[in-house]
Amino acid sequence: MKTDLNDKQIEILKVAETLFAEKGFEGTSIRDISKEANINVAMVSYYFGSKEKLLEALILYKTSGLKEQLVNLIEEKLEPVEKINKLIELYVNRLNCNRGIYRVLHFELASMKRALKIQSLSDIKKANLQSLEIIVHEGQIKGIFRKDVIIPLIMPTMLGTYFHFQMNKPYFEEILNLKTDEEFNTYIKTTLTMHIQQTIKALLTYES
Repeated sequence: MKTDLNDKQIEILKVAETLFAEKGFEGTSIRDISKEANINVAMVSYYFGSKEKLLEALILYKTSGLKEQLVNLIEEKLEPVEKINKLIELYVNRLNCNRGIYRVLHFELASMKRALKIQSLSDIKKANLQSLEIIVHEGQIKGIFRKDVIIPLIMPTMLGTYFHFQMNKPYFEEILNLKTDEEFNTYIKTTLTMHIQQTIKALLTYES
């Protein structure tokens, strides 16, 4: 799919992201998006063709740049554990900055009666998994990481921890005494990120 977008297309995608996050994918219509963006319904169809294609464009728009960051990370002169830690930091930051659309993808779409197949999303996941595999294999060759680790399960372990924390925000705000959104987001960037890094490291490395 074409990824170079003009200003009007980007404006439509931002409106769509907000509505998808608030009302869900199924609960949002093209008419809702056009009304909120103050444009004609035909304009949305002209640019994106369908609601599914609009979502696909939104995914590509929001995930652009991460693949390049992961490729650059692989080339950095860092030890495998440091690369894994940096990968987790990149992912958590990306998730937290785009939590609206990721909430739709990982929860709304997963519960749909009609499966929504987005090839671009599958391709992105596979490319990101490949980057993770390269880093883990490097650690295995150096004797740092276990050889029996199931690499495809590392990502859901990481994402699951983040989404559980995010989806239970009121509970964690209360028990962790996080009084503001700023405190909550700072906790994610620091303590939660470190917890995920420690968890993944424990899965990957040998017991001392």
